[in-house]
Amino acid sequence: ANDLNLCQFIGRLGKEPEQRFLPNGDAVVNFSLAVGWKGKDKEGCEWVNVVAFKKLAEIISQYLTKGSQVYVAGKMRTRQWQDKDGQARYSTEIVADQMQMLGAKPDSTPRHERPAQSQPAASSGGYQDQDDIPF
Repeated sequence: ANDLNLCQFIGRLGKEPEQRFLPNGDAVVNFSLAVGWKGKDKEGCEWVNVVAFKKLAEIISQYLTKGSQVYVAGKMRTRQWQDKDGQARYSTEIVADQMQMLGAKPDSTPRHERPAQSQPAASSGGYQDQDDIPF
């Protein structure tokens, strides 16, 4: 098949990442990314729901806070779930497999005593510099 499911975003976290653990111990983290856009006569913001697993989830939970600017790449997926009334609901999210911190860290006290070393590049052969991002 010639299908392609690749999504790339640059935006800022709208709130603190929410981390939890699966029964097998793997970390899972969810966050919303505010992605701005500009058109000819107007501009706006889209909220993108992002989920990450395992080591990437742990890195995101440790280093990112509300307001952090990041580059995220991954695949779009829609999952079905039932609400409390038994009605089918759908959620569309990006399953991240790459993340790169951009810009300066927001002014906030870190939730996890962050080391004072360089920002981690949590990607597998991904973009290492903001100038390399193709948009």
